[in-house]
Amino acid sequence: MMHVRPLTADDKPEWARLWRAYLAFYDTDLPQDIYDTYFGRLLGDDPQDFHCLIAEVDGKPVGLTHYVFHRHGWKVENTCYLQDLYADPEVRGKGIGRALIKAVYKAADTAGAPSVYWLTQDFNTEARKLYDRVGELTPFVKYARPS
Repeated sequence: MMHVRPLTADDKPEWARLWRAYLAFYDTDLPQDIYDTYFGRLLGDDPQDFHCLIAEVDGKPVGLTHYVFHRHGWKVENTCYLQDLYADPEVRGKGIGRALIKAVYKAADTAGAPSVYWLTQDFNTEARKLYDRVGELTPFVKYARPS
């Protein structure tokens, strides 16, 4: 049985495991203070901070998503950015990613933010198969300030 729910303080070890695995997929490792700060913000009540949803199968956390609401220069209502989406490899293809995205859609609707968007790397072909079914590929190309 799969269930999607908000993050709780008791989730820290499993949340950290899931987020570390997500970051490893993108060859990223962060210092412990980032984990501690981010987790605290995820549990806070600042509307500008990120939110987290956890997907569970039989009571065990197997996936997560982080999302944030922000203003948009072309719209009156806020928009929603889905920043991170991860499911353990052994549960991929079983609807975890779809359920997490749909839960973000629902949170956005509840918050009055009808627009939800996310980014992925072009090599993330397996995830993109899902994204092509639940989202719409846009023609935008991302640029970033050089390091």
